[in-house]
This record gives sequence, structure tokens and C-alpha cells, in this order.
Amino acid sequence: MAGAGTGYPSPVSEPRRKLTREDYERGLPDHHDPTAGLLGAAPAQSALTLRLVLAAFGLVVCVVFGVLWLRTDLPAWPAVLLFVLGAVALVDLVVVARRKLRGEPG
Repeated sequence: MAGAGTGYPSPVSEPRRKLTREDYERGLPDHHDPTAGLLGAAPAQSALTLRLVLAAFGLVVCVVFGVLWLRTDLPAWPAVLLFVLGAVALVDLVVVARRKLRGEPG
């Protein structure tokens, strides 16, 4: 049975409060860092800014090369693949930007 004392959330639980920047800085519950304390390793850090830059780079590269590919007489399927990868990069860009706006460090 889920609930108290089992470590699993109850199926019917109270509504969660909105997390603050201090909550993220302190660390979220249920976060497990397998390297914490191992040989004096520093705690793992989120690299949201790096992920944001890489997603923006991937979006630009995929769209530019997709458009350039369509201007050739070659088959269109590689351009479609590049546009799909660009869409994935755009979704990642939005997700990371929302996480940074709500105050997560990184």
C-alpha cells in the first residue's frame, strides 16, 4: 500500500506548494546523487545554461542545413530529418528556458 512510511507518494495527496528558488538551491526531495561524498566529489550540478546554448545551436544548424539541402536537387528526406531534429531542439530550448525562469540554478 502506498503512502505513509513506504517512501512512495500517496495516490490521494494534498496539493503541492509552488517551489521557490531556495527549494532548488537546497535540493529537491527524492534527488539522489550517486557520486555525493565519493572520494570528496563535489555534488552534481545542473548545466541548464550549457543545455540552453547547445539546444539553440542545434536548432540554428538544423534549420540552416535543412533549408540549404532543400535548395539542391538531392532527395528531400535528409532535410525533413534535419527539420525534425530542429523541432526537438526547439522543444528542449523551451523546456530549459522555463526551468531557468522558475529559478532552477544552472
